[in-house]
Amino acid sequence: MHEFVPQDQEVLADVARWIGERLSGPPEVAPHRSHGPHDGRAALPELTAEGVGTAAAWETVRDEVLPTTFPTDHPRYLAFVGGAPTPAAVLADAALSAASVYGGSELEAGAVVAAERAAIGWLCSAMGYPSDAHGTFVSGGSLANLSALVAARHGRTSASGRPPGVVVAGASAHSSVRSAAETMGCEVAVAGTPDAVLRAADVEAVLAGLDPSDVVAVVASAGATNTGLVDALDEIADCCSSRRIWLHVDAAYGGAAMLAPARREAFAGIERADSVTIDPHKWLFTPFDCAAVVYREPAVARAAHRQSAHYLDAVEGDDADNPADYAVHLTRRARGLPLWASLLANGTDAYVDAVERCLATAGYAAKQVDTSPVLELAAEPRLSVVLLRRSGWGAADYAHWSSRARFSGLGLVTPTTYAGETVLRLCFVNPRTTQADVDMLLESLETLLDERTG
Repeated sequence: MHEFVPQDQEVLADVARWIGERLSGPPEVAPHRSHGPHDGRAALPELTAEGVGTAAAWETVRDEVLPTTFPTDHPRYLAFVGGAPTPAAVLADAALSAASVYGGSELEAGAVVAAERAAIGWLCSAMGYPSDAHGTFVSGGSLANLSALVAARHGRTSASGRPPGVVVAGASAHSSVRSAAETMGCEVAVAGTPDAVLRAADVEAVLAGLDPSDVVAVVASAGATNTGLVDALDEIADCCSSRRIWLHVDAAYGGAAMLAPARREAFAGIERADSVTIDPHKWLFTPFDCAAVVYREPAVARAAHRQSAHYLDAVEGDDADNPADYAVHLTRRARGLPLWASLLANGTDAYVDAVERCLATAGYAAKQVDTSPVLELAAEPRLSVVLLRRSGWGAADYAHWSSRARFSGLGLVTPTTYAGETVLRLCFVNPRTTQADVDMLLESLETLLDERTG
């Protein structure tokens, strides 16, 4: 089972060919194919005691499993927050699996840790953090937010003698913030209103009713997932600083926009946050899964997260600076290596250009919607998110159109709720999404290409 036999070499060659073809142009999707007993199609092969061999298993993955997906790097994948990894990042990610690297410590991962450290340094520099700021790569924004809040609470007690128990979060904060608070046994105090910029006055109104010693952190957003809104970070930082309260900024989606000089001012104050979440697998062109949590004062996070046991003793001693020490994890994939390899291959200027292309495409989409006779903007576009409505449509109409678009291979666009109404949300994080792609989707909305509305 573990020997790489000559037949496996042939499979490897086919995998390499498939990857090359997959990366050579924008991916296409066929009309949806699903598997199961209820749709009249053959189910996947049964698992057997003997197995079918590597070649047959790869053929099933290639021909029966992967074609049923809607890949996030498709130019008309505009739902949620997708990802469009660069070829350099994909190849590094593939090699990382083959190399069997444990990414938790430099003892085992060698220069891979140095590469990740350099990628973290680039992210810290982009947000204006000091040179000694540091962090680590984790699986996603949910784990990054949890890790930051654990660090914020570490070693602290409230007036009651117990650890702080309240997380103050903006109403537009990502759902993972509430999940993290629940995991920690904390309550969430909501500040501000949904779909609006969180301001210091909103935070102060909530903090006025709380004992500062019982507040784990204030969580602000730098690119709210649903709307792209960036909270008033500088004034919120003033509010937190005066009360000695930890400020965490969730920039998982929007943080990449800091690379665009014209958008950097909107993020003023993020450099004052105690911790920041940013996800390279969203808008920084890295394969899933790759998020980062970074800290202004990394020693605080290291004290909170570093695990200690005899079986973890390493020859490098207590001064070792290991990626496992900065988040809620021990076993970890070296997720930052593909980002570093792509930065090395393409240069940082290419990242700036790619982010700006996404912003420009979002701007084009907004203008097209604004001039349509039947479509209209539901809100002023923020960052690369465009919210729109179709005249006369209700929730069922949006859901039906979205389903038809998905299963026909046209695109992946999903409804959301804004200001209490169902709308469509387009999120542009793929620089290969063109104006023609936008036109194709909007035309289908305008002409109602489905069997119910003709």
